[in-house]
Amino acid sequence: MNVIALSAGEPNAFDGAPPDRICRRPTRAELHAYLSHTPARGRALVYAGGGYLQLMHDKEGVEIAQWLNTLGLDAYVLVHRLPGQDGHAADIALQDGLLALDHLATLAPLPLLHVGLSSGGHLAGVMACQRDSVGAVIAYAPINANHRDHKFPVGKPDFPPPEKQAFYDAWPIGIATEPHGLPKCPVFLAYALHDPIVPIQHALNLVVTAQQEKLDVEAHVFAQAEHGFALRELAGTQDQWPALAARWMQGRLQP
Repeated sequence: MNVIALSAGEPNAFDGAPPDRICRRPTRAELHAYLSHTPARGRALVYAGGGYLQLMHDKEGVEIAQWLNTLGLDAYVLVHRLPGQDGHAADIALQDGLLALDHLATLAPLPLLHVGLSSGGHLAGVMACQRDSVGAVIAYAPINANHRDHKFPVGKPDFPPPEKQAFYDAWPIGIATEPHGLPKCPVFLAYALHDPIVPIQHALNLVVTAQQEKLDVEAHVFAQAEHGFALRELAGTQDQWPALAARWMQGRLQP
């Protein structure tokens, strides 16, 4: 693993020990590079969740990157700064994502995928609306129904800090009336039907928009899954999601 600094600041520190490290206060934008042991067919930017309040670095970052390596992908886990923390702007995660794209653009060309879980899935969706990529894998992510005008359930309080809510308001992914938030690439979704933290309406809104706008969206909804299943909590039909996502990604990488 190689750490690539994308911005000024002290190297990031993590609470806990592997495999459960969490970054609670990112100090700079970093890429943690995990390279495939075989010639890479593509590369992935990986975004860990944590509600834009922290980053679940191992569970939703490192472990996802190492899984992607087994599929022949170079994987880069983005440690991004957090909206409202230490005075950062509402769109600091997007700014750091764009810094990551700038770095990857200096490397040999390879097809690019975005892979994000939970709030990292929202950021993956935001990044899928930027420069060219071949696809985005998004799991149990609050991609649109945290927006002030599209909340589910209706009347849900705004999220603190204000910058976090502002970022959700600026980037509702998959709402037809917000066309800047429509992904420019195919999207794979994996959601939990009874998730109390990220309601299924987030996925359903995007599916409806995909039908209306003729977007390429594949969606899988798992009845037994709980929020945060990642690659660990697979005691249910969600045990199929890594294989389904792998097959979908391989399809995006074919010439």
